[in-house]
Amino acid sequence: MHFIFSPQRALAKEELRRTDFTTASDWQGFLLAYHRPCGSDSPKGANKGNALTTGDRGTRFSPDTISPVPDLLAVENLRVEFASPQGVVCAVREVSFCIAAREVLGLVGESGSGKSVTSMAMLRLLPPQARVSGSIHFEGNDLLRLPEPAMRGIRGSGIAMIFQEPMTALNPVMRVGDQVAEAVLAHQRDGKSSKRMTKQVAGERAVEALRTVAIPDAERRARDYPYQLSGGQRQRVMIAMAIVNRPRLLIADEPTTALDVTIQAEVLELLNELREKFALAMLFISHDLAVVSQVSDRVAVMYAGNLVEMGRAEQVFHNPMHPYTRGLLKAVPNLHSDRSQPLRTIEGTVPPLTALPPGCLFEPRCGWRVERCAEALPPLVEVAPDHVARCPVIQLEHH
Repeated sequence: MHFIFSPQRALAKEELRRTDFTTASDWQGFLLAYHRPCGSDSPKGANKGNALTTGDRGTRFSPDTISPVPDLLAVENLRVEFASPQGVVCAVREVSFCIAAREVLGLVGESGSGKSVTSMAMLRLLPPQARVSGSIHFEGNDLLRLPEPAMRGIRGSGIAMIFQEPMTALNPVMRVGDQVAEAVLAHQRDGKSSKRMTKQVAGERAVEALRTVAIPDAERRARDYPYQLSGGQRQRVMIAMAIVNRPRLLIADEPTTALDVTIQAEVLELLNELREKFALAMLFISHDLAVVSQVSDRVAVMYAGNLVEMGRAEQVFHNPMHPYTRGLLKAVPNLHSDRSQPLRTIEGTVPPLTALPPGCLFEPRCGWRVERCAEALPPLVEVAPDHVARCPVIQLEHH
């Protein structure tokens, strides 16, 4: 939850009085300066009358009225389990985070950490054998409890997703323009308009979406098949499919994977332009720390299906707290790296999901571990303003 507590109340009010919030970044800067992060444990007694307003889950504040404004998305205690021959596999475990309007949350972690499963759970696209618990509130609706017709109305129009690997996500025997138009028609059938849209109008909107993502000669390219496009162009088609219905939240799952650095930079610039143009919030999923550092306002780090650290991007990258986050950043080479030495690595391997340790999931690989680490899964606690981590050693240092 996001609160302004009494020690900061006077500062917050003064900031509201003297600041002209002319851009989204001005207001976002105020939020980042004066709110508490979702998923953190409040200081003892912090909620007992100290808040400017307690509000509901994920509360933010309007610059005009200082009235509570709910976050666009609030995920609380998300847990995803799958049945397997080896027993129940917990792919995502007690994950909580919030995303405000226009905000970009970067979700990072190595392959198999649960990033994509988290995003698929948000859209209820997991297979039937998946057991999902917790809550996912989007614009006040708990997505896990909505009837399927209502959920279909949110997919694509409220929350859209750019899937991994555009060559496999796109239908190889269907023209790309028709695939974008199909997304338009699907949501017209869901009652988004009282007047049924024709295929011709949907096709025109598809071409316009292709122009929006800077595909040259969009009208001709709309008649092409995926194999006739380059990797970068296929990724732009995937982005066009995601934004054609003007969603409020965009989930970008590894949108720059398998692209060279030049095309990668173009895609990132395009996503930023679309975010500004359509006032999009974004969940940006990646294992590439350099990419995440360029696009994210806040960063959440996952390990073995668990959220281990979350904070503002500058906090996580310049002052990481969890040993896993520190290990990831130390493993990234830079211009000052000693080329005569081997690259830094994190020793050991990620534990299998069928045999997770009872305590901190990173404990078997951690050089800082103490006896307490192996006892129980530690909670997320605030180690700095707007910065939470799940580590007993760090908790001891900050008490």
